[in-house]
Amino acid sequence: VGDKVMVLARSGLWQEVVNVPVSQTFPMPEGMSFEEAAALLVNYITAYMILFDFGNLRPNQSVLIHMAAGGVGTAAIQLCKTVENVTIFGTASASKHDSLKESGVAHPIDYRTMDYAEEVRKISPKGVDIVLDPLGGSDTSKAFNLLKPMGKLITYGVANLLTGQKKNLMAMAKTWWNQFSITALQLLHQNKAVCGYHLGYMDEEVELIRSVVAKLVNLYSQGKIKPKIDSVWPFDQVAEAMKQMQEKKNVGKVILVPEAPKEESKKAEN
Repeated sequence: VGDKVMVLARSGLWQEVVNVPVSQTFPMPEGMSFEEAAALLVNYITAYMILFDFGNLRPNQSVLIHMAAGGVGTAAIQLCKTVENVTIFGTASASKHDSLKESGVAHPIDYRTMDYAEEVRKISPKGVDIVLDPLGGSDTSKAFNLLKPMGKLITYGVANLLTGQKKNLMAMAKTWWNQFSITALQLLHQNKAVCGYHLGYMDEEVELIRSVVAKLVNLYSQGKIKPKIDSVWPFDQVAEAMKQMQEKKNVGKVILVPEAPKEESKKAEN
């Protein structure tokens, strides 16, 4: 009682009081703000397991990170920086490139005006060792073709389904039609790996998730990772917060807070 904790839950966190199993709670490290705690678990567990458990990231390798200015993207960049001499390619709109360079992306690529596969090939003709794919559809095929021999593609989302504020059935049909498919025999001939990751289906893997969180807390305490907060919005501005993401303006995490009145929060502190 009274401990400051971070929590994992599939849904239902946009409210003032939540109830989660004790196995999905983790003590916050010293010095961490509640906003950082809200930004840490989902994004950093995802990025960590993709890069290290599936990707087996090692020194001197190269990684392509799509949506590099988003929550998982910024976490992945910071985690790549914990390994020696990793070359990071990151796709994002041009306005975010300076921020990406500052955070350690060697080659930011504007996916809106350039063919990112061509841009990667210009710099690294053989391709890359690891591709993080949150896009789905035809982009998964492009990612697979960009892998070097012994390369790994980890798909963890289908952002191509999301084209705006409303469901676009044509976009969904197109993405579904273009969804990547490969046989075991093709993998064998290509010397490549394809992995799928979804944290939401890891509910039973308590020990595994706990061990990853312990590593992340350790990295945070050493100052090697720090959640990047784009903006913080009170619950009654949830529509504006969603718009910030839909219009792809955010660099880092968009956080929702209940925002208690100042008088009440002062009383709570006393």
